[in-house]
Amino acid sequence: MNALPLFFLGTLAIAAAADAGAQSLDAQRAQLKAAIDNAERGQYDPAQAAALSRHPLYGWLEYANLRRTIDTVGNAQAQDFLKRYNGQAVASSFRSVWLPAVARRQDWPTLLANWVPTENVGLRCAQLNARQATGKADAQWTSEAQAIWRSTGKSLPDACDAVFAVLDAKGGLSAELRWARIDAAADEGQPAVMRSAARGLPAADLALANTYAAFVDKPNASALNWPRTARSQRIATDGLAKLAKADPGATEQQLPQYASALQLSAAQQAQVLYQIALWTVASYGPESARRLNAVPESAYDERLHEWRVREALSRGDWPQALTAIRKMGSTQRNDSRWRYFEARMLEKTGRRSEAQAVYREAARAATFHGFLAADQLGQPYTLCPWEPNDSRQAQAAVARDPAIVRAMELFKIERSGWAVAEWNDALSRYDTTQRRIAVEVARDNGWFDRAVFSLGKTPDEQRLYALRFPLHHDDTIRRESLRNAIDPAWVAAEIRAESIFNPKARSPANAMGLMQVLPATGASVAKSIGLANYGGAASLYDPDTNIAIGTAYLRQLMDKYQGLPYVTIAAYNAGPTPTARWQTQRPGFDPDIWIETISYKETREYVARILAFSVIYDWRLNGDALPVSDRMNGRLQARRKSFTCAANADKGGD
Repeated sequence: MNALPLFFLGTLAIAAAADAGAQSLDAQRAQLKAAIDNAERGQYDPAQAAALSRHPLYGWLEYANLRRTIDTVGNAQAQDFLKRYNGQAVASSFRSVWLPAVARRQDWPTLLANWVPTENVGLRCAQLNARQATGKADAQWTSEAQAIWRSTGKSLPDACDAVFAVLDAKGGLSAELRWARIDAAADEGQPAVMRSAARGLPAADLALANTYAAFVDKPNASALNWPRTARSQRIATDGLAKLAKADPGATEQQLPQYASALQLSAAQQAQVLYQIALWTVASYGPESARRLNAVPESAYDERLHEWRVREALSRGDWPQALTAIRKMGSTQRNDSRWRYFEARMLEKTGRRSEAQAVYREAARAATFHGFLAADQLGQPYTLCPWEPNDSRQAQAAVARDPAIVRAMELFKIERSGWAVAEWNDALSRYDTTQRRIAVEVARDNGWFDRAVFSLGKTPDEQRLYALRFPLHHDDTIRRESLRNAIDPAWVAAEIRAESIFNPKARSPANAMGLMQVLPATGASVAKSIGLANYGGAASLYDPDTNIAIGTAYLRQLMDKYQGLPYVTIAAYNAGPTPTARWQTQRPGFDPDIWIETISYKETREYVARILAFSVIYDWRLNGDALPVSDRMNGRLQARRKSFTCAANADKGGD
């Protein structure tokens, strides 16, 4: 028998060692999770911890125990921990909770001895307090304190109050600096911050500053008597722009008198007119077109350009919609969305031959609107997947990185915040190839969202469809989709959009599991379909149960919304009340135009995203796809389409 090559033997040895390590971690996972849970409950067991002392997550077990009583952790114990885990994410996490405790007990020498630069403003102010208390409030101290003062118009942490008091006593808070923060706070619509910053001004200035704050809070006639200064004009503009968000009609009525009294510039008036138009058209109010036309072209940005198109679409004014698209900047107009709608408007206005060329440009993109354009042309969908061929050595090196090992283990015991800390620490040292391999490692460990949050925006990385669109529980997806007469690619797309295939996902609104089902919805649907094994909200964390309920719920919504998936998707995201309003406002609209004129940005993009994802998941499940034009109308028996990577294709996707 021929001997195996040395490099192959080496690879086998690496694989064997990795398998042995993985088996050891698997065996201890439940014990480690229980030990951390116990530590956080105040039931830290030294004997249990000792048995886990060689586990990669032992530092996090120590951290859990120390964090629980952080205000009583001794300096020697803390510094020993930091020394042993120096350079690891757990040390940074510990420092971020220990240093505030050190600051609370005003142990300034210890805080300074363990200080590392941070973006945490509260800790930065604590460090300034420490330097002041230890006689180190020099010119650099003053400069840093002033920089924090100027950094934002929003409220700052309480720890900064003492810094600013000292700064003021040292003469470091000049009237100019106070006014600078007042101006910034006005821009942010923060009257309370304006009043706080004004304290210490001379009496006359203080009175004026408080009048300014009152106007930003609620515009009033006092502004008609303000001095005609650049600051008065700025504050008036801020206050009126803020009012426009709540009451565009009242703002429109009041603007002329303030503009006249304070001699607001054309640009300042345009800033207010912009907000009046935006907050009118966002609800498709009857004054939308007139108020949009009142905004000077120089004040238009991408956001308002889009709304001008939508407003024209909502009225069925195809020539005006086309004009609005053609007023966009080249970058915005060349996006596949607006290329598609430009072609649609050309077609709607009888210019079919011109439309064909623009459709071809849009169809180069693997996006919802690119797929729609391809349907209009009757051509295959553009998809250019990339599957890199990395060496086994490179893959093994990333998989063995201690930070990656810890990140995977933390994810598996449902410590996602800690897992992300380890993950970010590892990726901070990686190049593009290593980052991509790390995403593959995460995928192989069931941590699918790393592809969404960690892959870059380069064309190649956008083409990593197998990573960016994971597929798991596909047998259950197919079974429940068949049972409910729902396209399985749609169900997979919903899971990708809602949870990125994390069965333990839970939203701030308490939506749970893969398809983000609310407990009340879960109970109702489980009862309606006779789901015998439903055991309450906790059952929604079971993938099979969640998919069964989520898919049945889609079926119920489909029945409610006349079998139209695009309306159903909107209702799944936004709920029945706004969906009913959109149906009433624009009955009989073409689906693509109805979707684009949805008032809520989140829902508008959600519907487009789900439909695009469905095409890609059809490719993953079946190798071809139901045309998106048929898919969004619920026509499941349409002739399916193939995929191609044309020479002129945009090599990216949604």
